[in-house]
Amino acid sequence: MLAAALRHGIVLPYSCKNGSCASCRCRLVTGRVSYPFNPPEALSVDEIAGGDILACQAVPVDDVELQAREIEQIADIPVRTLPARVEAMERFTPQVMGLRLKLPRSARLQFLAGQYIDILLPGGKRRAFSIASPPSQSDFLELHIKHIDGGGFTGHVFENMQLKEILRLQGPLGTFFVRRHSNRPIIMMGGGTGFAPLKSMIEELIEAGDKRPIELFWGVSQRQDLYASDLIRHWQQELEHLRFHPALTEPGPDWSGFTGLVHEAVLNTFADLSEFDIYMSGPPAMVHAARLAFLDAGAQAEHLFYDSFDFAPDVSIKTEPARV
Repeated sequence: MLAAALRHGIVLPYSCKNGSCASCRCRLVTGRVSYPFNPPEALSVDEIAGGDILACQAVPVDDVELQAREIEQIADIPVRTLPARVEAMERFTPQVMGLRLKLPRSARLQFLAGQYIDILLPGGKRRAFSIASPPSQSDFLELHIKHIDGGGFTGHVFENMQLKEILRLQGPLGTFFVRRHSNRPIIMMGGGTGFAPLKSMIEELIEAGDKRPIELFWGVSQRQDLYASDLIRHWQQELEHLRFHPALTEPGPDWSGFTGLVHEAVLNTFADLSEFDIYMSGPPAMVHAARLAFLDAGAQAEHLFYDSFDFAPDVSIKTEPARV
C-alpha cells in the first residue's frame, strides 16, 4: 500500500520499509488487508485488533479506506537516479567509514535534511544510507558507513573501494526530516551511525539561524565510537542552545558521563517530554524501546519522529542493513 501511495504522489510517513519501525503506521477505516509474510513485528496484537496497519507491509484484500498522515513538504521533491563519484574516504573509526560522493555538475539532488539514498547494486540489490551532509551542500553527499561482517557492499567499501569509483544512487527517500514550522525545543537521539541524519539536520538548523534549544543524545559502545566529538564541540562554540549528552554501554575506567542505553540517558535528563519535538535515528530495538518509554514520559505521538535502521528480510532486494 505504501508503494502504491508513493507512485500516485501521496507521501505517507515511512522509514525501514520492512515492518520493523512503525513509521508508516496508519488506521484501517474500512476494508481488509493481509501481510505477505508474518504480521509485522512493530505492531502488537492489540494494535492490530484495534485497526492499526503498517502501510509498507499491508496488501489490500479489497477496497480500503485509511486514516493516515500525509507528508506534504516532500511531495514535490523528485526521486532521481544519478551517478556519483567517490571523491574522499575517511576512516572515522576502525568500523565506520566516511564517504564523500561527488554529484554530476548537471544534476544536483534536492533533499531534506534527514532523508536517505539507496546505492544501486548489481542484481537489483539496494543499499540504503542516510545523508549526513546538509541540503545546502548540493555538489556532494556525505555518508557514514558502518562495516558489517559478511556485508558485501560494506566489505567492498572497507577493503576494495578506490577513489574516483562510480556508484549509482537513487533518492531522496524517507520522511524523516526537521519540522521547520515548529517552535518547540528539540531532542535528537542517535544510536551509532544514526548520528548521520541528525548531523544533516543540525547543520541545516545552524545555517537557518534556528534558535530553538537542541538536546543531542548519542549512544555508542565505547568512547572511540563518538567519531564526531570534535565537530560537536565546534557546534557548541557557535550555538549556546546546543547541549551534547553522550551515552556509552561499554565505558572505560576514565568515563564520567552517562553509562547505559541512550534512551535511558534522555529519560534520566528529562522526566517530562511533553514539550519537545523528538527525532530518533538508529537500530529498531532502540527506536521501539524509546518510542514506548517516551510516550509514557509524556511525549506526544505527533511530535515523535524516527528513522529506523534494520536488516532487510527480503534478501533478493537488500542483503544488508537498511542504514548503518
